[in-house]
Formats: sequence, structure tokens, C-alpha cells
Amino acid sequence: MSVRLTTPKSNVSTVEADDANAATEKHDNIATLSVIHGLAIPDSEERRKRFWWKRGPKHDPDAIATQISVFDDPATAAQYQPRDDWENINRFDPEARWTWGEESKVVRKLDLYIMVFACVMFMSLELDRANISQANSDDFLESLNMNTNDFNLGNTVNKVCFLLAEIPSQLIGKRLGPDRWIPIQLLLWSVVSACQFWLKDRATFLACRALLGILQGGFIPETVLFLSYFYTHSELSLRLSFFYNAISLAEIIASFLAVGLLSMQGVAGAEGWRWLFLIEGLITLVVGLLAVGLLPPGPTQTRGRLRGKNGWFSEREETIIVNRLIREDPGKGTMHNRQPITPRLLWQSLGDYDLWPLFLLSLVFQTPASPPGTYLTLSLTDLGFNTIQTNLLTIPYVAGTMITMLSLTYFSEVFGELCLTALCGQIWVFPFLVYMNVVNMTTINKWKAWAITSLLLCYPSAQAIQVGWVSRNSNLVRSRAISAPMYNMVNQVGAIIASNIYRANDAPRYATGNKVLLSLLIVNIFIYLFTKFYYVMRNRRREAKWNSMTKEEKIHYLETTTDEGNKRLDFRFAH
Repeated sequence: MSVRLTTPKSNVSTVEADDANAATEKHDNIATLSVIHGLAIPDSEERRKRFWWKRGPKHDPDAIATQISVFDDPATAAQYQPRDDWENINRFDPEARWTWGEESKVVRKLDLYIMVFACVMFMSLELDRANISQANSDDFLESLNMNTNDFNLGNTVNKVCFLLAEIPSQLIGKRLGPDRWIPIQLLLWSVVSACQFWLKDRATFLACRALLGILQGGFIPETVLFLSYFYTHSELSLRLSFFYNAISLAEIIASFLAVGLLSMQGVAGAEGWRWLFLIEGLITLVVGLLAVGLLPPGPTQTRGRLRGKNGWFSEREETIIVNRLIREDPGKGTMHNRQPITPRLLWQSLGDYDLWPLFLLSLVFQTPASPPGTYLTLSLTDLGFNTIQTNLLTIPYVAGTMITMLSLTYFSEVFGELCLTALCGQIWVFPFLVYMNVVNMTTINKWKAWAITSLLLCYPSAQAIQVGWVSRNSNLVRSRAISAPMYNMVNQVGAIIASNIYRANDAPRYATGNKVLLSLLIVNIFIYLFTKFYYVMRNRRREAKWNSMTKEEKIHYLETTTDEGNKRLDFRFAH
């Protein structure tokens, strides 16, 4: 649940009032309330998020940072009271005030204790999910008597199982708690990954890919839900860019590891790719064991064997963490962290049509660049690069992706624009796909072919923006718990489609496949524009209805409405 007047401007998309004088009066009223209640003035958040290259007055670290919220108005406070069994209720205090200096210190501690290890866990996922590409640069297919179509089938089986496990995994995680379920997932899939050392043929390959998909499915949305217990919406979006960049960092590490591990060819009579699977699986096992002791249930429950008998945060810091979250998004107090999602709540969340445009984007936005990335190691091998060169040459584009994703996510928050910023990734890929459709990449200089493909794959991915976008527009813990895996499921469907665009009979140029990719990219541009239009129109209609109500009617609505989450008249969709 959320009321737009009570949420920092940078965290939501608002519809500008037609009457400029009314908008000014509205802002002045909020500023007056802020002074009365001893809160931060309304534009504090904007000043805090100035462009890094601009000079200007910095906020006073001793000034009050607490933002105005529904809890400062007696007419609405009772309607947003957290439930009595909410895990953080002991630190909920509507009268709590804190400074910018205190808040910055708390966020730094959250980054150190929560975000860093979340990235480490994601890196371990990527090690065990993507090492199939490094194995492909060795004699993996030949050793198992398989061809590229078998490889495609394995990827498809993996992704189908991954997406089918998403919602069941999330339901289990919501019941057990992310702090318990995430380590269990890590431990289970690390064992399966290591067991790929003993692959014998196509059947065992497909079986392992299926098991990995089942056990890894749900990890990403479960971790995103876990992070939402600690960060505000704008903070989550920026940190998700680091979270997804952990994939890129893992790929760089994996490339260096592959150079060494694939060189173990013949050790104990085993191929290099077998040692690659075994050792990287054991690395993930260690991360899983650490996760058992390092993941806390929530900000007020950080005491533990590996976390210390006093926990990570003082009572004052816990108060700041809890109240800054609940003031920004009162919906976070509607479920506790061990509360299961009932079939009725599941059905309500699945039927939230206002999130469908974002699910559609999840389906299509990565497809234009996905096949060139999946087949890069095979393509480089076909161009004449050896195994070591092939793995090292994947590093530049991965590093480039890290920079472009961080930059794109940062600018989306600075400009307060999600949709059009996310569209930039499609614009980036367009000229390279045109080139690949016009020029036969297999006949040009191999270094030129590598450079063009690498530049294409450096595109700024909108994944972090869109995952955070789904979380914002869900506006309920229950809805987030389902919308996150739904987004990821649809994303996996898109990956399945992408993994079958390049076919063996179209190799090595993949002329037909590249035409399909270019066509899909053009369609994607229109889907982004449609999504922008949809949310703008939804907000305008809702704003008009809300503004037509008197103050008494608004209060009556807040007291009696059965609307929840993003269906409330006082909620505005981010776009």
C-alpha cells in the first residue's frame, strides 16, 4: 500500500496536475506538514540524488532525513498500521526521527552485510549455470557424442524446468523464509553441478540440466524478495544493478577459471570440462554452507552464530531500517516473513493485469542479443581461436556489460524515467544486428568479427531496472512474492525461444536467425512505447477520479476500501 503524497518523489511516477497553481499549493502543504512534524522537507530526496558531476549544496548530515508518510496524519495512520505479528513490529515507531548521517551509515552497513553476500550467492549461481559455455569451448560435445541441436535441447530443458520451478519455489521460500530456503537451494544444486563430472551421454546430460533448472528456479526472485526486506524501492533498483552485474563478474572469473581448469585435460584420465564442473560445483557448496549462517530472517533478526550474539545492528539502527522502509511502503507490513501465500492470494496475484506489460517486456527484451552471446564461444572456435583464446576473449564484453548496466540503472533513477531509459538497450543492439544481416561475419577478419560481436553484447541491459520496476508496481509483499517469479518465468520463456533461433542447419552464418533477431528487436521498441503509454493513461484516469473526490470522500475511501496494493485509487504506477 502506498500514498503518493507520502512517498519520496524519486520512488514513484506521478501525474502532473493540469492546474500549476494547485500543484504548487499541494507541494506547499506537504512542506508545511513536514515542518510541523519535524520531518525532512519534500525535496530532500531530490537534492540527495543530484547528478554526481554537478556542484551544489550538500545536505546537512545532521538534518532530519525522515520523510513524511501516512503515519503522520491521524486520519490515515490507523489504516496503514502494520499487522501485530509483523517480524519488525517491535521497532515500528511513527514518532522515530533520524538524520541523513545516520541513514547513510545504516545503508552502508546494509550494503556490507546484505548486498555483498547476495552478490556472492548470485555469482555462485552463474558459475554453475553458465559453465556449460566454457565446457563447450573444450571437446564437451564430442566427448558425449552430441551436436549443437542436442546442446540447444539441453538449454531448453534447463530453462523449462527453471521456469516451472519458479512459483513452487517461491511458495516454499515464503513459507520457510528466504533465509532458510536460499541456502537449501544453493547446497542442493551445487551437488548436482559437481556430479556433472560423471556425465556419460546425452541422457545424463539432459537429466543434469533438468535437475539444475528445478533446483535453481526461484533463487533469483527469492533473493530479490529478501533484499526488499532491507532496502527502499530506489535503493533496490540501484543495488539490483550490482546484483545482476554479479553475473558479469562471475563470467569473468569463470573465464579465468576455465583457462586453468580446462588445462587439466588428462588429469586422472578425465577431460578438462569434467574438472570444470566438479571444482566449480564444490565452490558453490562452500557458498551454500556460508549462507546457512549468514542470511538473517530480517533487519531485526540478525543475531546468530556467524552473525554474532549481538547481531549486526544496534537498536537505534534497527529502528531506522524498519521505519524508513514502512514509511516509504506501508504494504511491507501486511505480511510477516514466514507467512505462506494461500491459493486465493496466489490467484489474485497472478491475475494482476497491470503487471502484464512488464511481463511482456521480460519475455522479449533480451532475445535480440541472447543467441550471439550463447554461441559466442562456438563462433570464436569456428573462427579459428583456440580454447584459451576463446575463453579470454569473452572477458571484454562482460566487463563492458557491467559498466553499461550500472550506468543505465543509475540514470533511470537520476532522471526518474524507467521505460524510455530501459529502451536504450534495444537502440544499442540495432545497428550491430543490421550489420550482421548485411555482412557475412564468417568471411571477414576474425578479430573484426570478434570486436563487432563483443560491442553488440556490451549493450546496457535493463534487467535491474525492470526487476525493480515490477517490485514498485506490485506494491504488496504478497504481490511481490508472486510477481518476481512470474517475471523470471516469462524471462525464461524468452530465453527458451532465444536458444532455438540459431539452428544447426543455419550455421555458421545464421542468416535466417539474424533476420529473426532484427525483426524481434523492432517489435520490442513498440512494446516499450506501449508500456509507457499504458501506465501514463492508467495514472491519468486514476488521478482524475481521485481529484474529483472531496477530502471527506478520500478519508472515507481510505477507511472503507477493500482495494489492495496497486488497485488503490491513491497508488500511481512507476514508468
